[in-house]
Amino acid sequence: MSESKKLYIGVMSGTSLDGIDCVLVNFNGKKMQLIAGLHMAYPKALREKLLKLCQDFTINVKDLGCLHTELAENYSLAINALLNNTKTPAAKVCAIGNHGQTIYHYPEGKFPFTMQIGNAAVIAARTGIPVVADFRSMDMAMGGQGAPLVPAFHLSVFAKKAKNIAVVNIGGMANVTLLSSWIPDRAGNDNKNSILGFDTGPGNVLMDAWIQLHKKQPFDKNGAWAKSGKLNMDLLKALMSEPFFKRKPPKSTGRELFNLNWLKSKLVKFKGIQFEDVQATLLEFTAQTITLGMKLAKFKADEIYICGGGAFNHTLMLRIAALNPEANVDTSSKLGIDPSWIEAMAFAWLAKQTMEGKPGNLPSVTGAKQACILGAVYSPH
Repeated sequence: MSESKKLYIGVMSGTSLDGIDCVLVNFNGKKMQLIAGLHMAYPKALREKLLKLCQDFTINVKDLGCLHTELAENYSLAINALLNNTKTPAAKVCAIGNHGQTIYHYPEGKFPFTMQIGNAAVIAARTGIPVVADFRSMDMAMGGQGAPLVPAFHLSVFAKKAKNIAVVNIGGMANVTLLSSWIPDRAGNDNKNSILGFDTGPGNVLMDAWIQLHKKQPFDKNGAWAKSGKLNMDLLKALMSEPFFKRKPPKSTGRELFNLNWLKSKLVKFKGIQFEDVQATLLEFTAQTITLGMKLAKFKADEIYICGGGAFNHTLMLRIAALNPEANVDTSSKLGIDPSWIEAMAFAWLAKQTMEGKPGNLPSVTGAKQACILGAVYSPH
């Protein structure tokens, strides 16, 4: 592969709705180098429109179409800023992997579907680079959950011989990738049947929503507000009673279930509870559901690596470590990978898989009938 075909861009905007993460990654054989990352916050008006849509799920078709394109224009601005910052000509980038903003994810029922917006054709036109988008749909068409998709990437980055590794991504939602100690097959390949991954439930989404509601802050920095409160065991039990947590993987979830209205419905029986006590309980809820997910999967981790925004919540990190005393708990920085960029890097990798005609999903993770090539390609040429 020529030098110009080793560069990929990954774009991620998750359920936290805080903005757009872009990375430029150089793939050279099995090696991977993060060249640069860029975060662009959503303009206030755009974030409010997205948040409203993800909270009440009602919008007319015209407004949805306009939002689809408006979001793409913002993705394009972020991508072009990354190219300018790194002085990288668009012609040297093989493709952009763009996850899009999830509006609704419905893997169950008679007619399962997933919807991510962010017009990929517009992004291709504005950047001059092919765009791979709509990664989840093919996996779902094959009977899978369509999520999580990052475990295959985690395998290439985190797997170690003779170690059970848990990779925990804590964004708006939390998901785990469980990499059992593996033995290469005769061809030297990893045993992908030893990989399990699934959503464990809320990550930051409820903590963010609660502090935004009561303190007008976007997130609880270092978990300081949660630390000031007291755990309410009765509320924790009410939160943990949600049937999702007892389901066996494969499973995925999102704001469709875990949102501010869901939390308020649980708080009806807790009149007069202090706001900071709710925050403390929500932090414990996130830590315990992550730990419960691993326990139900009968997975004993030797090492746990945290990535995503939750990696910067010191109080949350301490609780996860306390709940998993037999494992070494650290952020992905321990392995030289900034926790902020891992998901965006995963979609650069997934775009590479697509462009090279290789599968991007793991049936053992999503429940799909088979491994398949993910995404649709939008070319400006």
